[in-house]
Amino acid sequence: MAAGKSEDIALAVSTVIFALHAEAPQARPSLHLPLVRRIREPFAGRWALPGGPLLPQEGLSAAAARNLQQTTGLRPGYLEQLYAFGDPDRSPSAGRMVSVVYWALVHADAVTDTSSDENVRWFAADDLPSLAFDHNLIVEYALWRLRNKMEYSRIAHAMLGETFTLSELRQVYEAVLRKPLDPANFRRQVEASGALVATDSVVTGGRHRPPRLYRYNDAVDMTDNGPLTDIPQHPPPHGAGSADLPDPTDPTPLNDPTDRSDL
Repeated sequence: MAAGKSEDIALAVSTVIFALHAEAPQARPSLHLPLVRRIREPFAGRWALPGGPLLPQEGLSAAAARNLQQTTGLRPGYLEQLYAFGDPDRSPSAGRMVSVVYWALVHADAVTDTSSDENVRWFAADDLPSLAFDHNLIVEYALWRLRNKMEYSRIAHAMLGETFTLSELRQVYEAVLRKPLDPANFRRQVEASGALVATDSVVTGGRHRPPRLYRYNDAVDMTDNGPLTDIPQHPPPHGAGSADLPDPTDPTPLNDPTDRSDL
């Protein structure tokens, strides 16, 4: 491969997808993510992040949403560009590969609803096997981003239903931040933030006082993209184009077009 020639550098897009999942009926939920098994070299048989190629007339976020739908059947409620991974030796025997990586959040039901086979499986985010390429590093960085962003943004919305209890919302924060939160303090903080709106509905069927259901305040954006106001918080429908704009706080990200996984 001739050094310095742009045509020798491949470009792809992949995604780290997070959802809450309880592995037993009474267990507390934890972060999980889907991986796909590579069926060819390099790293044949190893698990990897889902991804695929960037099409010539396709925006980056549209490619991330399309590849995610094709490899796992998932449509994320939140999608954001993470980083560009392009070290020269990250793809042994496969040539120079630059991967634009996105991270996404989906509802907990996605874990059970996702069609899975021997080549697609959900794993606990904090207990991953040795992944192909540099994907362990990518997941670690995505977890760091998610845990930092949870402190000041409202992206937990994407991991819940349209309405939810404060206990369910607190479980999201506890699972992401990996620490227990005082229920009374948590209630005071989220109610004072103005991000939630109490509905007239409650959860029925329990033996105790039924908890009230809340929803997010639609007048408040989940995140602040600064001057780049055209970035969609929800990915475009499958097949739709996009004028994909980058996150103003981060470098650009990228990934590989081999079978159902990406670099």
